[in-house]
Amino acid sequence: MRSDDDERLLSAGYGRTFIVMSFLVATFNFADRSVFAVTAQQIKADLSLSDFQLGILQGVAFALLYALLGVPIGRLAERVSRVKIITAAIVFWSMITMACSLVGSFAQLMLCRIGVGVGEAGSQPATSSLVGDLFPRERRASIMGLILLGSPIGTFLGASVGGAVSGVWGWRAAFIVMGLPGVVLGLLVLLLLREPRRGLADNLPPVQAPAPNFGVFLKVVGRKPALMFVIAGGALAGFGMSSISQFLAVFLARVYDLPVRSAGALYGTISALALGSGLLIGSFGTDWLARRGDGRWPAWGAAIGLFIAPFSYWIAFNAATPALGTVLLIISGCFLLLYYGPTIGMIQNLLEPRMRATGAAVFGMFYTLVGYGGGPTFVGWMSDRFAASSFHGGDYLALCRATAAKAHAIDALHRACATASAEGLRSALMSAVCVFFVAGIMFLLAARTLRRDYYVAAPAA
Repeated sequence: MRSDDDERLLSAGYGRTFIVMSFLVATFNFADRSVFAVTAQQIKADLSLSDFQLGILQGVAFALLYALLGVPIGRLAERVSRVKIITAAIVFWSMITMACSLVGSFAQLMLCRIGVGVGEAGSQPATSSLVGDLFPRERRASIMGLILLGSPIGTFLGASVGGAVSGVWGWRAAFIVMGLPGVVLGLLVLLLLREPRRGLADNLPPVQAPAPNFGVFLKVVGRKPALMFVIAGGALAGFGMSSISQFLAVFLARVYDLPVRSAGALYGTISALALGSGLLIGSFGTDWLARRGDGRWPAWGAAIGLFIAPFSYWIAFNAATPALGTVLLIISGCFLLLYYGPTIGMIQNLLEPRMRATGAAVFGMFYTLVGYGGGPTFVGWMSDRFAASSFHGGDYLALCRATAAKAHAIDALHRACATASAEGLRSALMSAVCVFFVAGIMFLLAARTLRRDYYVAAPAA
């Protein structure tokens, strides 16, 4: 039997409150990430960094502890208040984002990026678990899609506001402006959201037993091939997506010779439209098709988008003008993002209520290590290699790193460095998107057993 409090938490009014607050958390989660992406060129010049170092700051430094702490935090979310975990996470990462404004070296900035990763590790598993307890199976991908719309909005906000602020007051001011609202939001989450009991939406009776241990979780994963392939496909897709998202503003600035403010605005616009349309089509579209046809559509839809995306990106990265490049990048991103909402929804639908936070955390761990950890680091390293091979004036890194700090230098060496760095980054990004083919195959393999592996709740007594 559901209590009056249970019914209130399942009501449409509270559902809307939860979606709005979770949407705002996702918004500032991605705003804090994108402000680094849009200021990366300024940071590189100010701190005399290489692309490889930028890749480390956007990749491994952010991802390492994010990934390592994700599973313990997910396990914690099976036992304690998920609302309090989300509150602590957003306040912590927002404060560390502001601390980035105080750094004076690569090492200091790397420590701050590690701290941001620690904070952001707590948000996604807890939110995904709450969705599983507040909404029925046939709506979870759609609800996650609405919440994850915060990612394109946050990306646009971080890129446009961060780019505008950094263009006037410098990159350090941008980190302060984007970090401060998160502290206020964390307090609002604590005041407005309530902790539901586990399995509420599945109409399961209250359970007093402790959450299954991690060994039991691994056994469940071993019995569900679809879950393993979904996690693998999502992580590989994240490799390419993170490569693009963390270097797109830099790409636009270099290839089209745009100032930071203009590159940031374009980056934000591309990300918002691509992510928003891809998430909505992928989440609502596959939910609709699954309800009216075949339950394998979430995996099929993800695979279709991932197979098309590489071809589209190859064309987009070679567009002759910023206007054409913007249109093609939006279309490419839409195809790519068809996978994300269905991936989160499938993981929740494949697991029982007391394992959903752990499942989201395990996915987050692989997504972060492979995607955020591997993708930007790979692109940064390859960009330096490709740039060096196309630079014919001597030692590329030694000569061009020195000229990077001279923003207004107009000489043959500076032009040669600029051309080499643009071509190097273009080639690196074109290499990174090849991983989408492999990710698409993973989702096709998941589709083979997806219907069989879905969790089905036993009828309540």
